[in-house]
Amino acid sequence: MAKLFIPGPIDVSKETFAAMSRPMIGHRGSEFEALYASTQPVLQELGGTTRPFFLSTSSAWGIMEASLKNLCAKKVLTLCCGAFSDKWFSVAKSMGLAADKIQVEWGEAISPEAVRAKLEEGGFDLVTLIHNETSTGVMNDVAGIAKVVKSFPGVLFVVDAVSSFSAVPIAMDELGIDVLLAGVQKALALPPGLTVFACSQDALERAEGMPNRGYYFDFIEFAKNAAQNNTPSTPAISLIFGLQHILGVIAAEGVKNRYARHAANNAMIHEWGKRRGFKNFAPEGRQSVSLTCFHTPAGFNQSAFIKTLNSKHGFAINGGYGKIKGLTFRISNMGNETPATMQELIDAMDDVLG
Repeated sequence: MAKLFIPGPIDVSKETFAAMSRPMIGHRGSEFEALYASTQPVLQELGGTTRPFFLSTSSAWGIMEASLKNLCAKKVLTLCCGAFSDKWFSVAKSMGLAADKIQVEWGEAISPEAVRAKLEEGGFDLVTLIHNETSTGVMNDVAGIAKVVKSFPGVLFVVDAVSSFSAVPIAMDELGIDVLLAGVQKALALPPGLTVFACSQDALERAEGMPNRGYYFDFIEFAKNAAQNNTPSTPAISLIFGLQHILGVIAAEGVKNRYARHAANNAMIHEWGKRRGFKNFAPEGRQSVSLTCFHTPAGFNQSAFIKTLNSKHGFAINGGYGKIKGLTFRISNMGNETPATMQELIDAMDDVLG
């Protein structure tokens, strides 16, 4: 099997798989409560919050849709700059919600000034943002956008940090983020199937007054159960064993060192791209720190490059996503990767390119 340098799922360590293979426990008892509680300190440090983190047995899309269902009473503004942020608007419309969007070209970032201009039109009570648009390698200005959103009373702010959580600092409380969510299959380097998320008090108060929230993704049910270090319904216990392990690894490394390692890994790929004449798809200053999206040059046999890298060296990278599939390719540097493992990939790519 190839080692994954795709934008997710990413490579999972043998130690993490071993942790996930611990004997099963019941989820309504002291053992599970201790397991749940053990995840909180490092998750809170990574999210920059004192709020509890909830554990949802779902992909991130479960909580992205849940945020709309729990929090949109009037109209949602979705900030669209790639495949996943564009889809958030489509999901809102499919739910029958009043929705509008700011749409920029793929490869561009969302401007805080554009958000202000749109919110000044009035009628909105929710804004959704993908911090790090995985399809394009664009990392949006979450601090600048948060400042704008929080200047409009009654407008809540939901941030998808799926491919940025634990790779860069995120300050939920300081920025006034109302829902911060992340799937574990990206920088947390776990198999897919679990989402971690935190809600502000304002978000919970909004949710409590929303009718027809359902049950499985009801934020109030998550909050009630989290108070007892538990989940509303049966959780993916093995994944939470893995989460406990990887959070211990992060604590041992230190979050600042983890951020620095991701930045160093990323810089190596950027330098390789420049040396090889590949242009970054994302604009300068708004480039992701956890993955890189490169333009595919005219005449470059991208398919052969990716296939040979896999067959000859056992490394998998991704040939773009959505409407830019084939026009771009993406390389991940997140999770457990180090400058040494990134150099192995670089040497392999250089060998294939000749």
